[in-house]
Amino acid sequence: MEKFDVLIIGGGPIGIACGLEAKKKGLSYVIIEKGPIVNSLFNYPVNMQFFSSSERLEIDNIPFISKEAKPKRNEALEYYRRIVTSNQLNIHLFERVLDVEKTPEGFTIISDKSKYAADHIVVATGFYDLPNMLNVPGEELSKVSHYYKDPHFYASQKLAVIGASNSAVDAALECWRKGAEVTMIIRGPEVGQRVKYWVRPDILNRINEGSIAAYYNAEIKEITEKEIIFITPDGEQRIENDFVLALTGYMPNFAFLERLGITLSDDANKFPEYNKDTMETNVPGLYLAGVICGGMETHKWFIENSRIHAKIIMKAIQEKSASEA
Repeated sequence: MEKFDVLIIGGGPIGIACGLEAKKKGLSYVIIEKGPIVNSLFNYPVNMQFFSSSERLEIDNIPFISKEAKPKRNEALEYYRRIVTSNQLNIHLFERVLDVEKTPEGFTIISDKSKYAADHIVVATGFYDLPNMLNVPGEELSKVSHYYKDPHFYASQKLAVIGASNSAVDAALECWRKGAEVTMIIRGPEVGQRVKYWVRPDILNRINEGSIAAYYNAEIKEITEKEIIFITPDGEQRIENDFVLALTGYMPNFAFLERLGITLSDDANKFPEYNKDTMETNVPGLYLAGVICGGMETHKWFIENSRIHAKIIMKAIQEKSASEA
Protein backbone atom coordinates (compact mmCIF):
# COMPACT_ATOMS: atom_id res chain seq x y z
CA MET A 1 0.00 0.00 0.00
CA GLU A 2 1.45 3.33 -1.09
CA LYS A 3 1.83 6.01 1.61
CA PHE A 4 1.69 9.76 0.99
CA ASP A 5 1.90 12.93 3.02
CA VAL A 6 -1.17 14.22 1.15
CA LEU A 7 -3.85 12.53 -0.93
CA ILE A 8 -5.94 14.94 -3.01
CA ILE A 9 -9.42 13.86 -4.11
CA GLY A 10 -10.36 15.66 -7.32
CA GLY A 11 -8.24 16.58 -10.34
CA GLY A 12 -9.92 19.85 -11.30
CA PRO A 13 -8.13 23.21 -11.36
CA ILE A 14 -8.07 23.48 -7.55
CA GLY A 15 -6.97 19.87 -7.08
CA ILE A 16 -4.19 20.52 -9.59
CA ALA A 17 -3.22 23.70 -7.70
CA CYS A 18 -3.01 21.64 -4.50
CA GLY A 19 -0.76 19.11 -6.23
CA LEU A 20 1.54 21.86 -7.50
CA GLU A 21 1.79 23.39 -4.05
CA ALA A 22 2.43 20.03 -2.36
CA LYS A 23 5.25 19.38 -4.83
CA LYS A 24 6.76 22.81 -4.13
CA LYS A 25 6.63 22.16 -0.39
CA GLY A 26 8.42 18.81 -0.81
CA LEU A 27 5.40 16.81 0.33
CA SER A 28 4.70 13.40 -1.18
CA TYR A 29 1.27 13.50 -2.81
CA VAL A 30 -1.13 11.89 -5.24
CA ILE A 31 -4.22 13.30 -6.96
CA ILE A 32 -7.10 10.86 -7.50
CA GLU A 33 -9.52 11.87 -10.27
CA LYS A 34 -12.53 9.77 -11.29
CA GLY A 35 -12.46 11.01 -14.90
CA PRO A 36 -10.04 12.80 -17.23
CA ILE A 37 -7.96 15.82 -16.26
CA VAL A 38 -10.33 18.61 -15.12
CA ASN A 39 -13.29 16.29 -15.55
CA SER A 40 -15.93 18.92 -14.79
CA LEU A 41 -14.55 21.33 -17.39
CA PHE A 42 -14.42 18.51 -19.91
CA ASN A 43 -18.14 17.97 -19.38
CA TYR A 44 -19.02 21.64 -19.88
CA PRO A 45 -20.85 22.60 -23.10
CA VAL A 46 -18.51 22.48 -26.10
CA ASN A 47 -18.90 26.21 -26.87
CA MET A 48 -18.83 27.43 -23.28
CA GLN A 49 -17.08 30.75 -22.62
CA PHE A 50 -15.94 31.60 -19.10
CA PHE A 51 -17.24 34.60 -17.21
CA SER A 52 -13.71 35.25 -15.94
CA SER A 53 -10.71 36.50 -17.88
CA SER A 54 -7.85 34.09 -18.54
CA GLU A 55 -5.51 35.62 -15.97
CA ARG A 56 -8.09 35.04 -13.24
CA LEU A 57 -8.19 31.35 -14.13
CA GLU A 58 -4.44 30.97 -13.81
CA ILE A 59 -2.97 28.77 -11.10
CA ASP A 60 0.51 29.01 -9.57
CA ASN A 61 1.19 32.16 -11.65
CA ILE A 62 1.46 30.07 -14.82
CA PRO A 63 0.32 32.32 -17.71
CA PHE A 64 -2.94 31.41 -19.44
CA ILE A 65 -2.92 32.83 -22.97
CA SER A 66 -6.26 32.86 -24.79
CA LYS A 67 -7.49 34.31 -28.09
CA GLU A 68 -10.08 36.46 -26.34
CA ALA A 69 -10.08 38.10 -22.93
CA LYS A 70 -12.54 35.48 -21.71
CA PRO A 71 -11.32 32.01 -22.69
CA LYS A 72 -13.40 29.13 -23.96
CA ARG A 73 -13.66 25.57 -22.73
CA ASN A 74 -11.18 24.08 -25.22
CA GLU A 75 -8.53 26.65 -24.24
CA ALA A 76 -9.01 25.87 -20.54
CA LEU A 77 -8.69 22.13 -21.18
CA GLU A 78 -5.41 22.72 -23.00
CA TYR A 79 -4.11 25.05 -20.28
CA TYR A 80 -4.74 22.71 -17.35
CA ARG A 81 -3.62 19.63 -19.29
CA ARG A 82 -0.29 21.27 -20.10
CA ILE A 83 0.19 22.20 -16.44
CA VAL A 84 -0.32 18.57 -15.39
CA THR A 85 1.96 17.11 -18.05
CA SER A 86 4.74 19.72 -18.01
CA ASN A 87 4.98 19.57 -14.21
CA GLN A 88 4.72 15.77 -14.23
CA LEU A 89 2.09 15.84 -11.50
CA ASN A 90 1.33 12.53 -9.82
CA ILE A 91 -2.30 12.17 -10.87
CA HIS A 92 -4.28 8.94 -11.21
CA LEU A 93 -7.08 9.36 -13.75
CA PHE A 94 -10.31 7.38 -14.17
CA GLU A 95 -10.02 6.18 -10.58
CA ARG A 96 -12.87 6.65 -8.13
CA VAL A 97 -12.45 6.96 -4.34
CA LEU A 98 -14.86 4.53 -2.69
CA ASP A 99 -14.11 4.84 1.00
CA VAL A 100 -11.92 6.65 3.50
CA GLU A 101 -11.05 5.32 6.95
CA LYS A 102 -9.59 7.39 9.77
CA THR A 103 -6.77 5.51 11.47
CA PRO A 104 -4.43 6.37 14.37
CA GLU A 105 -1.69 6.95 11.78
CA GLY A 106 -3.80 9.07 9.42
CA PHE A 107 -6.12 7.76 6.72
CA THR A 108 -6.65 4.67 4.61
CA ILE A 109 -8.17 5.42 1.21
CA ILE A 110 -9.81 2.73 -0.91
CA SER A 111 -10.44 3.35 -4.60
CA ASP A 112 -11.84 1.14 -7.32
CA LYS A 113 -8.26 0.45 -8.43
CA SER A 114 -6.03 0.54 -5.39
CA LYS A 115 -5.53 1.26 -1.69
CA TYR A 116 -3.52 4.12 -0.17
CA ALA A 117 -2.40 5.50 3.17
CA ALA A 118 -2.06 9.24 3.75
CA ASP A 119 -1.31 11.54 6.66
CA HIS A 120 -3.64 14.20 5.24
CA ILE A 121 -6.49 14.37 2.74
CA VAL A 122 -7.67 17.30 0.64
CA VAL A 123 -11.19 17.09 -0.80
CA ALA A 124 -11.42 19.24 -3.95
CA THR A 125 -14.32 17.51 -5.68
CA GLY A 126 -16.35 20.50 -6.87
CA PHE A 127 -20.10 20.22 -7.37
CA TYR A 128 -20.87 19.34 -11.00
CA ASP A 129 -21.67 15.65 -10.56
CA LEU A 130 -25.04 15.77 -8.81
CA PRO A 131 -27.81 17.80 -10.49
CA ASN A 132 -30.61 19.41 -8.51
CA MET A 133 -33.49 17.13 -9.42
CA LEU A 134 -36.96 18.31 -10.37
CA ASN A 135 -38.55 15.33 -8.61
CA VAL A 136 -41.49 15.19 -11.01
CA PRO A 137 -43.03 12.29 -12.96
CA GLY A 138 -41.23 11.71 -16.24
CA GLU A 139 -37.86 13.09 -15.16
CA GLU A 140 -36.38 9.64 -15.75
CA LEU A 141 -37.33 9.66 -19.46
CA SER A 142 -34.45 9.48 -21.96
CA LYS A 143 -35.55 12.80 -23.49
CA VAL A 144 -34.62 14.59 -20.23
CA SER A 145 -31.05 15.62 -19.49
CA HIS A 146 -29.48 17.65 -16.68
CA TYR A 147 -26.39 18.31 -18.79
CA TYR A 148 -26.06 20.21 -22.05
CA LYS A 149 -23.24 19.53 -24.51
CA ASP A 150 -23.82 20.48 -28.15
CA PRO A 151 -26.64 22.51 -29.82
CA HIS A 152 -26.50 20.48 -33.05
CA PHE A 153 -28.29 17.62 -31.30
CA TYR A 154 -31.45 19.73 -30.83
CA ALA A 155 -31.75 21.16 -34.36
CA SER A 156 -35.37 21.16 -35.62
CA GLN A 157 -36.63 19.84 -32.28
CA LYS A 158 -39.08 21.25 -29.73
CA LEU A 159 -36.81 21.91 -26.78
CA ALA A 160 -37.78 22.98 -23.25
CA VAL A 161 -34.99 24.56 -21.21
CA ILE A 162 -35.72 24.63 -17.49
CA GLY A 163 -33.77 27.25 -15.55
CA ALA A 164 -32.58 30.84 -15.87
CA SER A 165 -28.88 30.68 -15.02
CA ASN A 166 -25.84 30.97 -17.31
CA SER A 167 -26.03 27.35 -18.40
CA ALA A 168 -29.75 27.54 -19.23
CA VAL A 169 -29.43 30.83 -21.10
CA ASP A 170 -26.41 29.66 -23.11
CA ALA A 171 -28.23 26.45 -24.06
CA ALA A 172 -31.41 28.28 -25.07
CA LEU A 173 -29.56 30.75 -27.30
CA GLU A 174 -27.24 28.23 -28.92
CA CYS A 175 -29.99 25.72 -29.64
CA TRP A 176 -32.30 28.41 -31.02
CA ARG A 177 -29.52 29.53 -33.35
CA LYS A 178 -29.17 25.94 -34.58
CA GLY A 179 -32.87 25.79 -35.44
CA ALA A 180 -34.49 24.39 -32.30
CA GLU A 181 -37.93 25.64 -31.22
CA VAL A 182 -36.98 26.76 -27.70
CA THR A 183 -39.21 27.34 -24.69
CA MET A 184 -37.69 28.51 -21.41
CA ILE A 185 -39.51 27.53 -18.21
CA ILE A 186 -38.33 29.71 -15.34
CA ARG A 187 -39.23 29.22 -11.69
CA GLY A 188 -38.61 32.86 -10.74
CA PRO A 189 -39.93 36.18 -12.09
CA GLU A 190 -37.00 36.93 -14.42
CA VAL A 191 -33.86 35.70 -16.13
CA GLY A 192 -31.13 35.37 -13.48
CA GLN A 193 -29.27 38.55 -12.56
CA ARG A 194 -25.95 36.66 -12.45
CA VAL A 195 -26.18 35.69 -16.12
CA LYS A 196 -23.09 36.90 -18.04
CA TYR A 197 -23.53 40.60 -18.69
CA TRP A 198 -22.88 40.31 -22.43
CA VAL A 199 -25.38 37.43 -22.77
CA ARG A 200 -28.32 38.60 -20.66
CA PRO A 201 -29.43 41.36 -23.11
CA ASP A 202 -29.29 38.80 -25.93
CA ILE A 203 -31.70 36.37 -24.25
CA LEU A 204 -34.05 39.16 -23.17
CA ASN A 205 -34.18 40.50 -26.72
CA ARG A 206 -34.91 37.03 -28.11
CA ILE A 207 -37.70 36.56 -25.57
CA ASN A 208 -39.16 40.03 -26.18
CA GLU A 209 -39.24 39.56 -29.94
CA GLY A 210 -40.89 36.14 -29.56
CA SER A 211 -38.05 34.07 -31.00
CA ILE A 212 -37.75 32.16 -27.73
CA ALA A 213 -40.85 31.55 -25.63
CA ALA A 214 -40.53 32.09 -21.88
CA TYR A 215 -42.82 31.27 -18.95
CA TYR A 216 -42.01 32.91 -15.59
CA ASN A 217 -43.03 31.88 -12.07
CA ALA A 218 -43.56 28.42 -13.52
CA GLU A 219 -43.37 25.02 -11.80
CA ILE A 220 -42.95 21.73 -13.65
CA LYS A 221 -45.75 19.27 -12.97
CA GLU A 222 -44.99 16.36 -15.31
CA ILE A 223 -42.96 15.35 -18.35
CA THR A 224 -44.42 12.88 -20.83
CA GLU A 225 -43.08 11.36 -24.04
CA LYS A 226 -44.67 14.10 -26.15
CA GLU A 227 -45.45 16.96 -23.77
CA ILE A 228 -44.22 18.97 -20.83
CA ILE A 229 -46.82 20.10 -18.31
CA PHE A 230 -46.25 23.02 -15.92
CA ILE A 231 -48.15 25.43 -13.70
CA THR A 232 -48.01 29.20 -14.22
CA PRO A 233 -49.90 32.11 -12.64
CA ASP A 234 -52.29 31.74 -15.59
CA GLY A 235 -52.96 28.09 -14.83
CA GLU A 236 -51.75 24.77 -16.22
CA GLN A 237 -49.83 24.80 -19.50
CA ARG A 238 -49.20 21.80 -21.77
CA ILE A 239 -46.85 22.18 -24.73
CA GLU A 240 -45.54 19.74 -27.29
CA ASN A 241 -42.01 18.67 -26.54
CA ASP A 242 -39.24 16.48 -27.95
CA PHE A 243 -36.44 17.14 -25.44
CA VAL A 244 -35.96 18.71 -22.02
CA LEU A 245 -32.79 20.30 -20.68
CA ALA A 246 -33.31 20.63 -16.92
CA LEU A 247 -30.45 23.01 -16.14
CA THR A 248 -31.42 23.78 -12.57
CA GLY A 249 -27.96 23.67 -11.02
CA TYR A 250 -25.83 21.12 -9.22
CA MET A 251 -24.72 20.30 -5.70
CA PRO A 252 -21.69 18.87 -3.90
CA ASN A 253 -21.73 15.23 -2.85
CA PHE A 254 -22.87 15.84 0.72
CA ALA A 255 -23.29 12.11 1.40
CA PHE A 256 -19.58 11.62 0.71
CA LEU A 257 -18.63 14.50 3.03
CA GLU A 258 -20.78 13.05 5.80
CA ARG A 259 -19.21 9.62 5.29
CA LEU A 260 -15.87 11.29 5.88
CA GLY A 261 -17.20 12.62 9.19
CA ILE A 262 -17.41 16.27 8.13
CA THR A 263 -20.07 18.24 9.99
CA LEU A 264 -22.60 20.08 7.81
CA SER A 265 -24.78 22.98 8.95
CA ASP A 266 -28.39 22.16 9.80
CA ASP A 267 -29.84 24.70 7.38
CA ALA A 268 -30.56 24.28 3.67
CA ASN A 269 -27.11 25.57 2.73
CA LYS A 270 -25.34 22.57 4.30
CA PHE A 271 -22.14 24.50 4.90
CA PRO A 272 -19.28 22.14 5.79
CA GLU A 273 -17.36 22.92 8.96
CA TYR A 274 -13.77 24.05 8.42
CA ASN A 275 -11.19 26.49 9.77
CA LYS A 276 -10.87 29.39 7.31
CA ASP A 277 -7.24 29.95 8.37
CA THR A 278 -6.13 26.41 7.51
CA MET A 279 -9.08 24.90 5.54
CA GLU A 280 -8.98 21.94 7.97
CA THR A 281 -12.38 20.43 8.76
CA ASN A 282 -13.65 19.14 12.09
CA VAL A 283 -11.87 15.89 11.14
CA PRO A 284 -8.18 16.43 11.95
CA GLY A 285 -6.00 16.06 8.88
CA LEU A 286 -8.92 16.43 6.45
CA TYR A 287 -9.07 19.63 4.40
CA LEU A 288 -11.46 21.21 1.90
CA ALA A 289 -10.52 23.23 -1.18
CA GLY A 290 -12.52 25.01 -3.85
CA VAL A 291 -16.22 25.34 -4.48
CA ILE A 292 -17.15 22.51 -2.12
CA CYS A 293 -16.46 24.88 0.78
CA GLY A 294 -19.65 26.80 -0.04
CA GLY A 295 -22.17 24.02 0.47
CA MET A 296 -25.28 24.72 -1.58
CA GLU A 297 -24.03 28.24 -2.30
CA THR A 298 -22.16 26.97 -5.34
CA HIS A 299 -21.83 30.51 -6.73
CA LYS A 300 -19.68 31.59 -3.76
CA TRP A 301 -16.36 29.99 -4.70
CA PHE A 302 -14.76 29.97 -8.15
CA ILE A 303 -11.33 29.12 -9.52
CA GLU A 304 -10.18 32.72 -9.15
CA ASN A 305 -11.04 33.13 -5.47
CA SER A 306 -10.37 29.57 -4.26
CA ARG A 307 -7.00 28.86 -5.89
CA ILE A 308 -5.46 30.41 -2.76
CA HIS A 309 -6.77 27.40 -0.81
CA ALA A 310 -3.87 25.31 -2.16
CA LYS A 311 -1.25 27.55 -0.54
CA ILE A 312 -3.21 27.82 2.73
CA ILE A 313 -3.62 24.05 3.03
CA MET A 314 -0.07 23.03 2.16
CA LYS A 315 1.37 25.68 4.47
CA ALA A 316 -0.84 24.38 7.30
CA ILE A 317 0.20 20.77 6.59
CA GLN A 318 3.87 21.68 6.49
CA GLU A 319 3.63 23.59 9.76
CA LYS A 320 1.68 20.80 11.45
CA SER A 321 4.20 18.18 10.29
CA ALA A 322 7.09 20.31 11.58
CA SER A 323 5.46 20.75 15.00
CA GLU A 324 4.84 17.01 15.30
CA ALA A 325 8.37 16.06 14.26
